[in-house]
Amino acid sequence: MVCENFRPGTLEKWGLGWDELKAVNPGLVLLRISGYGQTGPYRDRPGFARIAHAVGGLTYLAGLPGETPVTPGSTSLGDYMSGLYGAVGVLMALRHREATGEGQVVDIGLYESVFRVLDEIAPRYEAKGFVREPEGTGTVNACPHSHFPTGDNKWLAIACTTDKMFERLCQAMDRADLFDPYGEQAERLANRDAVNREVEAWTRSMPRDQVMATCVEHQVPAGAINTIADIFADPHFQARANLTQVPVEGIGDVTVPAAFPKMSQTPPRIDHLGPPLGNANGEVYGGLLGLSDAELAALTERGII
Repeated sequence: MVCENFRPGTLEKWGLGWDELKAVNPGLVLLRISGYGQTGPYRDRPGFARIAHAVGGLTYLAGLPGETPVTPGSTSLGDYMSGLYGAVGVLMALRHREATGEGQVVDIGLYESVFRVLDEIAPRYEAKGFVREPEGTGTVNACPHSHFPTGDNKWLAIACTTDKMFERLCQAMDRADLFDPYGEQAERLANRDAVNREVEAWTRSMPRDQVMATCVEHQVPAGAINTIADIFADPHFQARANLTQVPVEGIGDVTVPAAFPKMSQTPPRIDHLGPPLGNANGEVYGGLLGLSDAELAALTERGII
């Protein structure tokens, strides 16, 4: 398997295009990830995750209605998503090779990974001409389904997608009177601001841990909006071993997200976080290019390598 993350045509310029590689190894699987994929009118444009979020339709949906579109979480989200889709594509190609002996190219544009996860917006636009707009912290399909502040200046998410869930929330809030006018989803959607105000008044009345405990007791779907400090202290992250330490030469132990997904028979692990800069200089410049130790030392002194 070969993985490429260059602009389209780079391997071909090096004389290492698919035709050349396939001639050497017909069973080769080549993963090609670029901003816009290997075909189409945008194929030669440079691309980054931020651009993929924009072109793929995610950035337009991020933020508050009528305000500047915002970065949807991590600026590298599209890169990670494309890597995951790439891994799935490679696995599919390997199964195909097991059956036929033939390799193939897996071609991914960063924007395609982003576009693929945008819910029902494509069929809805095709059928109804509906353009989904930014929805801020809520959603057009359910209420209360948003982010709410708590009494200790923290936040949590509450998601009541059914009437039964809202009934449980009313019980948690000790506000049975709210279920009579707002017991049906249609009524809550029509009175979204009023419903959200009632929920916010309740969440602001106590610390987040107390709000969460009450929601859990009444089976209301809720979750803390965590900072990275919250994540480090979270007992569930600890129980699931979602953080792990990896020793790095010259630095010591570095804490990173643990390998994922968990597998019962072949648990994943992280052996290292990558080699130090320039660790293969001797092998590449000396072994492959035939430079002497003196020449390597001179290049190093001049800051070239």
